[in-house]
Order: sequence, then C-alpha cells, then structure tokens
Amino acid sequence: MTQGVATGDYRVLIVDDDFRVGQLHADMVNEIPGFQALDPVQDPRTVPQLVAALQPDLVLLDLYLPHVSGVELLRELQIDAIMVSAATESKNVAAALQAGALAFIIKPFGAKTLAGKLKGWARYRRQLAASTDFDQQGVDRLYRTLQGAEDSSAATSVAPTEQAVLACVRQSRGPMNVAEVAEAVGVARATAQRYLAALVANESLELQLGYGTRGRPEHRYFAR
Repeated sequence: MTQGVATGDYRVLIVDDDFRVGQLHADMVNEIPGFQALDPVQDPRTVPQLVAALQPDLVLLDLYLPHVSGVELLRELQIDAIMVSAATESKNVAAALQAGALAFIIKPFGAKTLAGKLKGWARYRRQLAASTDFDQQGVDRLYRTLQGAEDSSAATSVAPTEQAVLACVRQSRGPMNVAEVAEAVGVARATAQRYLAALVANESLELQLGYGTRGRPEHRYFAR
C-alpha cells in the first residue's frame, strides 16, 4: 500500500493494468522529494470517479488499458497527465499529445527519467502559479520547463535585471509583492513579474499566496 500523502506534496495517480508495474512506478514517484503516489489503479473505468474524489495533481497514465484506452480516458479528464507506453509508433505518440498529454515516456524507463519529467512538470506548475500574464519569452520558457529543458547553461546565463530582482527579495525583511520589487529595482511591473516567475521556476525564490483587503489573491515572493 502507498504511504500517506505529506502536506504540500504533489499527488500522483498511476494508472496501469499491471499491478507490479504500477507499484514499481509508485515506488519511483515516492523516491522523488515533493511527490507522493496514490495507490495505483488497474481498472481505468474507475479513474474519472477517483480523480473527482481524490483530486490528484498529476496522472501517470498507461496508453494500452483494458476496456478503454489511455487516450480515450485522457480526453475525459480535466487534469495534467503524462502518458507512458512501450508502443513507440508515431501514431500513438501523436494521439497521446493530441488528447492532452503533457509528456510521453517510453516503457521501460528508469527512476532518473521519471524524476526528470516530474521535476520539470513541477517547475512548470510553479511558473504558472507565479504569473498572471505571459509574454512570448515566458510562454517559450514554460514549454522548455515542462520538458525538463531548463538546463545549467540557461541557469548560468543570468540577466543583470534578474540578479537585481533576486538580490532585492533576498535582502528584504519579509515577502515582497510585484509592485514592491518593481519599485525597488527600478523596472516596470511586467518586467519584475517576468523575472520573479523565472526565479520561482528555477527554485531560487518561493511563492506565497495572500489575500488583500479586496479579497483578491496577491502573489508575494521570498527567498528559499
């Protein structure tokens, strides 16, 4: 049985008709910091109800399943999903992506491959949460992040403005909102927002949601 889910962990529902494979993938997920696997599911017909009841953050979904295919099932689910399969024909990859899969992992795969995809997805989710609007550069970064392509070369090439934003937040006595950072650094609010989102995505900063006097959520940022 899968262990209880820790508060703050991303919860992953694994759907595979082979119990041993499902449990193997669950064990891999549980080894990744910040992730926790729910009990693997063998019968895909129960998945829509389980998703509604358990509200996982991500589904790891096998392509070939009894009763209903993973592609058909994915079309029913309004949730982030990564498709896994040993069926490498181009038509299968295309069908999975057209149905809404955020990534496709070829079976069999190792723990390092899965960890790379899940960590990339987690950065993508944090980057989405950190911004309310995107320019083209931000959207392109989202796609790279989702595929785990935020590599070390990108991380080492840091713009001076990004360095200034990071230093500003690190030197503050408490969490800062976008307007405060923009004023302190001397840049436009949209520019500050873009760099803050990137810093959250690469885990240099943390994002905190608060509520102002009007009840609208406010993004505040602080150093890790």
